[in-house]
Parts: sequence; structure tokens; C-alpha cells
Amino acid sequence: MKKNYLAIDTTTEACSVALSCDGNSQSRYTEEPRKHANLVLPMVDELLAEAGITLSQLNGIAFCQGPGAFTGLRIGAGVVQGLAFSVDVPVLGVSTLAAMAQRAHREYSSSHVYAAIDARMGEIYWGAYCLSENLMLLQGEESVVEPHALILPSTLTKETEWIGCGTGWTFNETLESVGIHVSNIYDKVLPHAADALTLAIPGLDAGDGVSAEFALPHYVRNNVAKKKSEQG
Repeated sequence: MKKNYLAIDTTTEACSVALSCDGNSQSRYTEEPRKHANLVLPMVDELLAEAGITLSQLNGIAFCQGPGAFTGLRIGAGVVQGLAFSVDVPVLGVSTLAAMAQRAHREYSSSHVYAAIDARMGEIYWGAYCLSENLMLLQGEESVVEPHALILPSTLTKETEWIGCGTGWTFNETLESVGIHVSNIYDKVLPHAADALTLAIPGLDAGDGVSAEFALPHYVRNNVAKKKSEQG
């Protein structure tokens, strides 16, 4: 039986929604920072109306849970909780960095991706991903780190051709100085709900979704802001 799944992302400058309805996918995407709270629900309504279904006909909801902008993470989690509670459907969070890597695969046919987001305060959110059965899978762990302190897992094959994607690649020179080399950089790549949906559908189909109260942000960074003494 074919199922209907919705995905939402508000974790960066981009705001997007995607819907898979009986195997057919459609999406909305825009880059309008600080407008996510006003944009996301109308985008959901548009997709549902176009597909001719109602919220109650969804079988699950996916969302990018982070890392990313703190306000964006909370908006996305709050919206997903509200929607999922209202129709009692399971939710599944996916990594924002993984969604970026999946988009890099979709748009550039990349199979090895270093995804990075500018985390401010001189740090980046970082993850390395490799393609397996058309899904980008994390190698090692995601982290928040100063670019000059980044160390790749020894298990990664450095001879493989990697690409870099995301706003964290504005630190390219620093990353290169510590031995992280890529063949191409796509620093404008942001997460897209369509790719979050691609990553989430296998888990939702397998029954890995959780109840709405567990639709929580994943910050990666424990401290939202550094103390004055740490800022120098």
C-alpha cells in the first residue's frame, strides 16, 4: 500500500516542504531568512491542496532536526509537533547535514560529501557522508568544531574524490591547511525538505517513527552562546 509522507525543513536560511503522495513527490522551497514561521504552514497547505489530500491522510511526518540556526530548529520542531499531534501520526527527524549531502548527490551526482554549516563563533557544523543504496550515510560522527581543529576519522578513504557543500566551506583555506581536500565546493547548498523526505521514507516505512512529543531539535552544540570570558 502506498503511503503519504510530509517533510519540513526550517533549519537554515532556506525554508522548504515536501510531500510524497502515493509515490509522487512535490515540494516548495524558498530562501527568506527570518520568515520561516510565516511561510511554512501555508506551504504545507499548498502541497496538500495540490495533491488533493488532507492532513489526516498522512502516514508520517519527517523533519530536519539540526544542526542549524537555533530559532529555525525550534520553529520546525514546533510545527511538526503541532501537525503530528493533531492527526496522531509518527514523526522522524533526520540530520540537516545529511539532507545537504543528499541534495549534493541529487544535484551533482556526488557519492562522497563533506557537509558543513557555518555555526558562527568561528566554528562549523561538520559531517562526512558516503552513498549507500542511494542514501547518504554518516561516516563517524557529526560535530561542531573550529575548522583548524578538524580531524577526519582514520576510516575515511582519502584517495576517494570528495566534494564540499554548505556555508561552512567559506573556511575552505583553513580546512585545506589541515589536510581536508575536495575536488569541488558548492557553498550555496542548503538543506531541502525533498532530500529529508528521501532519507526518512525508508525509516518511516519500517516503523521507525516516534510520537510527536519526540520531535525535538538536535543542536549538536551544547552551549548556545559563549560566555564573555570565552569570547576574549
